[in-house]
Amino acid sequence: MKILDRYIAKNFMVGYAISFLVLIGLRIIIDLFVNLDEFTEQKALTTADVIRNIITFYGINSTIYFRDFAGMITVVAAAFSLGKMVRQHELVVVMASGVSLKRVIGPIALISLILTGVLVVDQEVVIPHLAEELSRSQDDIAGQKAFYVWFMPDGQNSLICAGFDAQTSTLITPTIITREPAARPGVWNITGRIVADSAVYDEDRGKWKLVNGLYARKDSPIGALVVEEYDSGDLTPREIVIRRKADNTTLMSSRQLAQLAAQKTRVKDLAQLYSQKHFRITDPIINFTMLMVSLPILVCRDPRTMKSATMISFLLTTACFVTAFICKICATETLFDRIMPELWAWLPVIIFMPIAFIELDSMKT
Repeated sequence: MKILDRYIAKNFMVGYAISFLVLIGLRIIIDLFVNLDEFTEQKALTTADVIRNIITFYGINSTIYFRDFAGMITVVAAAFSLGKMVRQHELVVVMASGVSLKRVIGPIALISLILTGVLVVDQEVVIPHLAEELSRSQDDIAGQKAFYVWFMPDGQNSLICAGFDAQTSTLITPTIITREPAARPGVWNITGRIVADSAVYDEDRGKWKLVNGLYARKDSPIGALVVEEYDSGDLTPREIVIRRKADNTTLMSSRQLAQLAAQKTRVKDLAQLYSQKHFRITDPIINFTMLMVSLPILVCRDPRTMKSATMISFLLTTACFVTAFICKICATETLFDRIMPELWAWLPVIIFMPIAFIELDSMKT
């Protein structure tokens, strides 16, 4: 790596660190200001416990904040580093030495690609690993929350209704409705139900041990058959915690989304899952596209035009960000009597990637 590359890379990384701390810190401060009372709802907690809970909660949730703001952080860092070089007339010196400005943005683009890889690791490895902690709210303490699950599908096409104690991994008075696929896609036939006083998950066998479990076929009285265990497929206590809210599919990896989609849930749910799968591919591309849209505008030689260049680049970046956000909302909606999550996931790339190439080609270097 040449001296110029190291200098540009250093400026960009300093700008990235500053923009990361500012944007993520601002996100944390706003959330803490709105939800501070949520952390103090449990009267038994001391001040030290509340502070520890706040630090733990936002430390873990920073992985999600990074996922959501990664593209914007990169653009702000590029504006910071290039703005500094423009103000000090360094780009004029670089051009006078015979170096193209396209060569200047090369280190920034390369580091951004590496950071995009970090984003993929965060989404596919780190967040799914921390999903159980990420799914809790501000007033929850990890492992101490009990809640209800209603009609949650398992890996065997059954539906579970039960109370769930996350601390002991116990289903309380579960009712399990067993089903089989009907002839028409998306339609199920109920075959029976299982009721029990409780169910405890056996990690070794991968099944739930039932206490006073009884199974009855459809239209038969309870008590026809005693059952001692229940096979839920891939629905473990950890998965129950993760999937108890509809939006927690965003905490799953692509492999987990594929497994969930294989259960053939309702069409609306499938559209949401397929949307998530495609946006996992397009989100890193969109983030990199936002940078490539803004870079050619930010590389200006005259400090007097830097303000307008920064404004134009942020308008384009914001347009890309808002377009991607709207597409995520529309991905599960019906268009021309069809649900097309693939189209909405790739639409921001189709719109803004050509703009990035046009700007790069028209750069005055």
